[in-house]
Amino acid sequence: MLTKFPNANIVSSIHPKNLRPSSQLFSTHLLPPDADHFPEKMTTSDFPGKIPPEAPCIPSQKQVLDTLLLHKADPRSALRFFKQVETKGGFAKTADVLCLLLQILASNPETHGDAKHLLNKYVFGDSAPAAKVLVELLVECAERYGFKLSDSRVFNYLLISYVRANKITEAVECFRAMLEDGVVPWVPFVNVLLTAMIRRNMVEDAHRLFDEMAERRIYGDCYTLQVLMRACLKGGKFVEAERYFGQAAGRGLKLDAASYSIVIQAVCRGSDLDLASKLVEGDEELGWVPSEGTYAAVIGACVRLGNFGEALRLKDEMVDSRVPVNVAVATSLIKGYCVRGDVNSALRLFDEVVEVGVTPNVAIFSVLIEWCSKIGNVEKANELYTRMKCMGLQPTVFILNFLLKGFRKQNLLENAYLLLDGAVENGIASVVTYNIVLLWLCELGKVNEACNLWDKMIGKGITPSLVSYNHMILGHCKKGCMDDAHEVMNGIIESGLKPNAITYTILMEGSFKKGDCEHAFNMFDQMVAAGIVPTDYTFNSIINGLCKVGRVSEARDKLNTFIKQSFIPTSMTYNCIIDGYVKEGAIDSAESVYREMCRSEISPNVITYTSLINGFCKSNKMDLALKMHDDMKRKGLELDITVYATLIAGFCKMQDMENACKFFSKLLEVGLTPNTIVYNIMISAYRNLNNMEAALNLHKEMINNKIPCDLKIYTSLIDGLLKEGKLSFALDLYSEMLCRGIVPDIFMYNVLINGLCNHGQLENAGKILKEMDGNNITPTVLLYNTLIAGHFKEGNLQEAFRLHDEMLDKGLVPDDTTYDILVNGKL
Repeated sequence: MLTKFPNANIVSSIHPKNLRPSSQLFSTHLLPPDADHFPEKMTTSDFPGKIPPEAPCIPSQKQVLDTLLLHKADPRSALRFFKQVETKGGFAKTADVLCLLLQILASNPETHGDAKHLLNKYVFGDSAPAAKVLVELLVECAERYGFKLSDSRVFNYLLISYVRANKITEAVECFRAMLEDGVVPWVPFVNVLLTAMIRRNMVEDAHRLFDEMAERRIYGDCYTLQVLMRACLKGGKFVEAERYFGQAAGRGLKLDAASYSIVIQAVCRGSDLDLASKLVEGDEELGWVPSEGTYAAVIGACVRLGNFGEALRLKDEMVDSRVPVNVAVATSLIKGYCVRGDVNSALRLFDEVVEVGVTPNVAIFSVLIEWCSKIGNVEKANELYTRMKCMGLQPTVFILNFLLKGFRKQNLLENAYLLLDGAVENGIASVVTYNIVLLWLCELGKVNEACNLWDKMIGKGITPSLVSYNHMILGHCKKGCMDDAHEVMNGIIESGLKPNAITYTILMEGSFKKGDCEHAFNMFDQMVAAGIVPTDYTFNSIINGLCKVGRVSEARDKLNTFIKQSFIPTSMTYNCIIDGYVKEGAIDSAESVYREMCRSEISPNVITYTSLINGFCKSNKMDLALKMHDDMKRKGLELDITVYATLIAGFCKMQDMENACKFFSKLLEVGLTPNTIVYNIMISAYRNLNNMEAALNLHKEMINNKIPCDLKIYTSLIDGLLKEGKLSFALDLYSEMLCRGIVPDIFMYNVLINGLCNHGQLENAGKILKEMDGNNITPTVLLYNTLIAGHFKEGNLQEAFRLHDEMLDKGLVPDDTTYDILVNGKL
């Protein structure tokens, strides 16, 4: 009597070689519902074995097997017989019967579909044994009944049935069992299995499975290669993908375009641009034409890795090959131009691709708007923003923020408000968007406007972030309203947020700015007590704050303390202390800190040298200033306009105009343009040396080079001309100044009135005095004394005393000089 297997769990634990092939494997409901009709009755003649007439028509397993074998050449008859037997009931459907029937059905093309259907029903059921067991039973059946094992159709049908049933683990088990028994899996079915494994994140298992195939010289086809390489891309194993490609090519596999496209993507996502370019160039030799996607991948990689020249070459090759430039290629190239700082070329390329039919997407607009904003071309950025909206493209919050930052650079606040209102209306403004404008307003000191915007933000349902609160604290601190700043700090606590190191540091900077060092250090203690670790920003702010209030030595001591607390100072840290000593006139101490900085292997920067040069110039140590200048050049630091201005000012102070002119010429030689400050220094120096011709030549040079003349320059020129008695020329310059919209200050009025009075132009001096009243500028006592002395000298005593009374009416208190003029006649 043959033993039956009541369930799969038991079967799977027994090696199939030790089993008798009579186990019951499936139930009647697994048979196809559309089976052919059978006669209602069967006779003993239907069976080759002898069955007693009185016995019921329930054949034995041997009889069923023998009958199926008789119908081996007629698979449909075998299937009809099987179904007829099944309908009688009582027949034990065993493994041998099932395997034999499957082998018979798989042997004829007409019944391949029946074999698939039977296997699908069987595999989708719950009573099937382990896949390995079933493969072994099919192998044993083939060997026993003379079926060719090389015809692996039934095994492959079984494999694909497991995949379709989403029994991937069983499918892998079936696959391995087939390999062990020498049954060759069909490549298309293997591809389906590998794809299913990768979709279920069984990537490593898929690679191991392929390695097992390769050990038996089963390598698959191009699609197999593509599946494996895509899996590598998914896992970030780009070199592994290249390895699979190289092995396939080495085996002589005829690779298709898709395989090349995938490996090029892998190479591009790695860093081997030479290989990527070589693969693209070999199109004719390799028998394939790179697609848009392939070119896009390689060009994108070239841009990403900084080889922009190669990206442009490939774009030209793409056009020559009549492959259209798509939006991905256009985006990569536009970004490449922008990163190189050539935004104009990016804009030209944008116009070119749009003209040939490329429809720009949000990504292209995002890149262009970002970079136009960065370089200050906000007009173009705004134009692009409007254009994309007209095309029906919704700007992202990032694009909105880029444009707002551009407006901020150009201080176009009204434009920013209009943009923000539109963004709020369209629902794309975020708390980051509001933070950009809040910071802008607070930096401008427009804290009231910032508070109004804060209320609008909350009214729109946007919750302020800690950054929002920090911006508001910064605004109040800049205005010196520390009580309001601390009120905002309380708001942070009430909102459930926690202040960070930036919050406390801003408050500390505000206290230092007001000279309240004690309160600043109290905030530092509170921060530490709250368990917040001070940042480098905090330490630098303390050192800078102490230097600003004149406590530079204390700042230096603090630096040593902070270093012991693991603070690593930077050049900015030392620059604060050096600059503090320079402002105190302690140039020796500043130089000492510089040497300490160098010993700490912290490289001095342009700001360091500028401070030291400024200090040496103020101390009339021009030889040391020049030594610092030489050190800068030796270290390859580029001298900026500030350094040249400092040296020129130093030589002008020493009345060494030869060296001052020498550095002025050097400034021009290195491609720098003298600014208003530099011209002011030179013009003032020539005025002090009574060389007004040279001063006026510099003024003329400024006008020709369209460098704006400020009030200081006009004051110097007019003062010098008046001292030389060139009243007409001086008044012409004054008229020119007024035409340029420059408003005189008290110093200019003093120069004018003094000069006019000294040359007896008392009437004109009186007009200037009235002009001061019109500009709401109150004359000084010194200025009145000058006018009173002038009229007293001319014998206009009545006007002199009237001016005295006018002084009193304006609340000015005459000094001893006033009475010396009026009472004692001392001029």
